[in-house]
Amino acid sequence: MHYGMSCGSDGCRDGGGSEEFRRPRPSKVAAGDLVEPARCSDAAASPASWIDKKLLVDPKMLFIGSKIGEGAHGKVYKGKYNDQIVAIKVLNNGNTPEEKTTLEARFIREVNMMCKVKHDNLVKFIGACKEPLMVIVSELLLGMSLKNYLNSLRPNQLDIHTALSYALDIAHAMECLHANGIIHRDLKPDNLLLTANRKRLKLTDFGLAREETVTEMMTAETGTYRWMAPELYSTVTLQRGEKKHYTNKVDVYSFGIVLWELLTNKMPFEGMSNLQAAYAAAFKQARPPLPEETPHELVFIVQSCWVEDPAMRPSFSQIIRMLDAFLMTIPPPPPSESNEDVESEETSSSLNGKNNGVSSIVSRATSKLSVDRAVVLMTQS
Repeated sequence: MHYGMSCGSDGCRDGGGSEEFRRPRPSKVAAGDLVEPARCSDAAASPASWIDKKLLVDPKMLFIGSKIGEGAHGKVYKGKYNDQIVAIKVLNNGNTPEEKTTLEARFIREVNMMCKVKHDNLVKFIGACKEPLMVIVSELLLGMSLKNYLNSLRPNQLDIHTALSYALDIAHAMECLHANGIIHRDLKPDNLLLTANRKRLKLTDFGLAREETVTEMMTAETGTYRWMAPELYSTVTLQRGEKKHYTNKVDVYSFGIVLWELLTNKMPFEGMSNLQAAYAAAFKQARPPLPEETPHELVFIVQSCWVEDPAMRPSFSQIIRMLDAFLMTIPPPPPSESNEDVESEETSSSLNGKNNGVSSIVSRATSKLSVDRAVVLMTQS
């Protein structure tokens, strides 16, 4: 199906607003550079009330194919843009003037967030168009979502190396977002997509992402209850639309829940409704139970991420260092399960303990993990 659209020469504009973490700088996107991912400076962002004309796709070259996903705010299709296979997200327009304004502001914000950052573990942004429908074009990943993949494995679990490899992919994506002043606010397995070979995860769906602010308050009703940080909830009734202060540490809490899922392959707060899970986490400080056999280093990382006080949670840079250090203390996976296509015999033998150097490697890794753990503990004291 050909999707005939047109965007005005003045660009796509909207009167809505969004908080700004830092003063935006001029976009560095080159005109016509839309077949490959749009080249936005990591530190640059268009004003939140409009979309840079250079980010708009040529609607005459956009074709929509079969539907591959659907969410609360739109549908995702497999399609083509300039003969490139892409994912096309068509957002809902809304039924009332108020809905239209809200959804348009969300669309513009999502485009500007996706343009702002580029990372191997973030789905690549290609372009967008606002008329006659709001459309976001991005790279198409041929793998399934992490949610569906975990469901397909149950009752089995991921091996520890795969679980932590995925965890590191997520942590690197989140580190990039936070370095650019962006809070994702909806980190969960549904929004994590696998590549075709299932060796890499990429984060998607910036519909709820916001730029950090130290002066304004943001809407607390975001994300999905099972993965949401307790500070996002109302202190009384989880009332929609309540405004309150929070930081990027809400993403760290969500990461802790996702890491728990990667290690256990279970649904968090199983047997509870969404509201029951929210109430248990926010008002009873309940957290999903970790199996007794979980290595104490991983128990520490998970529990540090979902600790009640946001200020006590580690940064994603700390999380990455601790996960890397832990991986250095355990035997590597068999070559067939390795994330690398080729593993040298020398490296394999050394890491399997056939070389005396392995003990020093493990010792250094353990020491590094202890240092990062001490830093987190000092923060929590």
